[in-house]
Amino acid sequence: MITACLITRPEHDDTTYYLSKWSENIITFANNKNIKIFDLHRDKANKIEVESRLKKSPCILVLLNGHGDYQLVAGHNNQPLIISGENEALLKSKITYAVSCKSAKQLCPKSIESGAINYTGYDEDFIFVYEPNNLSRPLQDETAKLFLEPSQQFVISLLKGNTIKESFERSRDSIKENLLTSLSGATKDTALARFLWWDLKHFVSHGNLDAKL
Repeated sequence: MITACLITRPEHDDTTYYLSKWSENIITFANNKNIKIFDLHRDKANKIEVESRLKKSPCILVLLNGHGDYQLVAGHNNQPLIISGENEALLKSKITYAVSCKSAKQLCPKSIESGAINYTGYDEDFIFVYEPNNLSRPLQDETAKLFLEPSQQFVISLLKGNTIKESFERSRDSIKENLLTSLSGATKDTALARFLWWDLKHFVSHGNLDAKL
């Protein structure tokens, strides 16, 4: 069973603040299972700290929250953390989940080539919608929940002992369910459905899908 997990939680704009606050649910769940969390929060989500922790800590699961591009995932104040062609080998023998735009396009295959067990994320933009009036209380934002709860489902399922493939499919099923919900009843919202469909289409997992923590 996994004994340690590294998570990055930058908080320098609305997007990263939401991702950080919603990740608190994962941290609580992991703590309840006696899994040590290396929580790189705010300015601790920097390249030096990430490289140090990945080299020294026995964490097999790496959770990256932040902005990204095809070749990288960024941390606090958009400082690049893991960069294709530079330090993707840090993910060797690890399972990585990046809630970040585009990084699964190039950084993902490069990390697999360097020995990563698996890399799951988004090969184009990861989109979520939030309610501005809930900016100070992200966990009460029912619109953001449609996007961020399915994203969390992947990690929670892994921490419960399921395989990457099982966890990936559960997350996808949750997105599909919310997509259908957004199209039903008096609250029908085609824009939300379109964004959920986008995330579903670009949510990918590469490497060993049969692995588990």
